[in-house]
Amino acid sequence: MYNAENSIIQALNSIRNQVYYNRFEVIVINDGSTDDSLALVENYRLQFQEMEIKIINQENQGVSAARNKGLEIAKGEYIALLDADDEWLENKTVRQLAVLEQKSIKIDLLGTLRNGNPILPPYKLNSKNLAEVTLKKLLIRNELQPSTVIFKSKILENTGYFNADQSHAEDVDFWMRATLHNKLYVLGEDLLLAGGGKRSFGSSGLSANLKAMRDGYLNNIKRLYKSNRISLVTFYACILFYHFKYIVLLIRNIYYKAKGEK
Repeated sequence: MYNAENSIIQALNSIRNQVYYNRFEVIVINDGSTDDSLALVENYRLQFQEMEIKIINQENQGVSAARNKGLEIAKGEYIALLDADDEWLENKTVRQLAVLEQKSIKIDLLGTLRNGNPILPPYKLNSKNLAEVTLKKLLIRNELQPSTVIFKSKILENTGYFNADQSHAEDVDFWMRATLHNKLYVLGEDLLLAGGGKRSFGSSGLSANLKAMRDGYLNNIKRLYKSNRISLVTFYACILFYHFKYIVLLIRNIYYKAKGEK
């Protein structure tokens, strides 16, 4: 949570609207907010004492450091992420947990669709309404928005935490590292309202900075190449692809703004 006074209550309400919400451990990381976010959460905790809400205050260190602090504290077998400007739909967690606990397929991390958007290539839903997330697919497109994700806490043991030195595309870096030892999937159900329903690029949050997002992706593939997870040919192909994608997104962003869309 960072200066989220206009959205944090909706985010907390979306947790309280979940099935079995009173079994959740809710950890709110206040990342140096200077508005009324903290006071709102403190009042909320007093109002809904049946929710186990922990508030951790720290100086502003960015989204990765904030997530990592929560991950260090979390005790559960499953961990879910929720950004302060997003909202879980009512049956989100119960639907995902039902899939995660199936014995017929190994799933360590499960995301969902959001904002009514369809799943796009290179991802394709199978007969179980699931699309596998692999390193090769992540190099082309990321379909795992952090607030959609629930994962087994054991992933932290074989993957580590978010890169606190990276502020953009840091989630993709984590997913890419997680694919090395874990099975990642997207569930083909729309279970999240992200950023108030705004488009996923050039509009709100960290993704609004298209250049920084491109640079984040470039940093990701540099680390992949140094760790021998991608070849030199793939490395240079990705560089060209990300620069091309950046130009396309810039043009699309200008087009949407010209139409009066925020």
